[in-house]
Amino acid sequence: MRFMIIRKADADTEAGILPESDLLEAMGRYNEALVDAGVWRGGEGLKPSREAFRIEFNGGEPEVIDGPFAETRELLGGYTMIETKSVEEALEWAKRWPREDGNFRLELRPVYTLEDFEPSEGLNVHRDLDARIARQSVSQAVHLSFEGNCREALNFYADLLGGRLLTISTYGDAPEPAPVPDDWSDKIIHSELSLGDLVIMGVDAPPAYFDKPQGVSVQLSFDSVEKSRYAFDQLVEGGRVRMPFEKTFWSAGFGMLTDRFGIHWMISTV
Repeated sequence: MRFMIIRKADADTEAGILPESDLLEAMGRYNEALVDAGVWRGGEGLKPSREAFRIEFNGGEPEVIDGPFAETRELLGGYTMIETKSVEEALEWAKRWPREDGNFRLELRPVYTLEDFEPSEGLNVHRDLDARIARQSVSQAVHLSFEGNCREALNFYADLLGGRLLTISTYGDAPEPAPVPDDWSDKIIHSELSLGDLVIMGVDAPPAYFDKPQGVSVQLSFDSVEKSRYAFDQLVEGGRVRMPFEKTFWSAGFGMLTDRFGIHWMISTV
């Protein structure tokens, strides 16, 4: 059974007063206990209603109403989603809410599931959507293979594109020997570079397993022609132009290149 523990708003939450360290720690410990028990399904604190909007529909037409909203006792300050075997178990978790939160009011609401509805075409739409979501991966990344210069390439990409190297592991770090040349102990067996929402993974592929990339490019979009042009010019240095950077009917600035590491890129402007 799924439940939402609703933390009602009060004068402090509506004033945008952030929790102090003791409450922040207590909430963290509470959430940790939920996670450890396997009942945690998510939760967030909400900003005050002065930063919120209401969208009311009259005659099918939406009307946007800016906050703040007066009825504080009816507003939400945050929520926690849990999944338990019974109402009683959910109530026990709600009653364990950290006392450091002061004087507060919670509401426990059961959440509808698809099993609550009679079979219908409308229900099938939701079942199909759930099945579609279940097939999706939890993360995505571009995996690039290099001929022994992975570290140099990722450091270059990180510096040029404002990225951050999350992890670098070498063949020498591996618990079991890998089929690589004897002098490859400092070569990269796994690495991750964060470029905002994009993660680039890199590896130095052993000679017997290395294939030059074909038919695939890393695509990056920038919010100005100047930024796109700069990235294109820096990436293509020592490489080759596959399509000159210029204005197209779909972009104010677009180009294709192969960099000096053999990686194909598409640079565009949004």
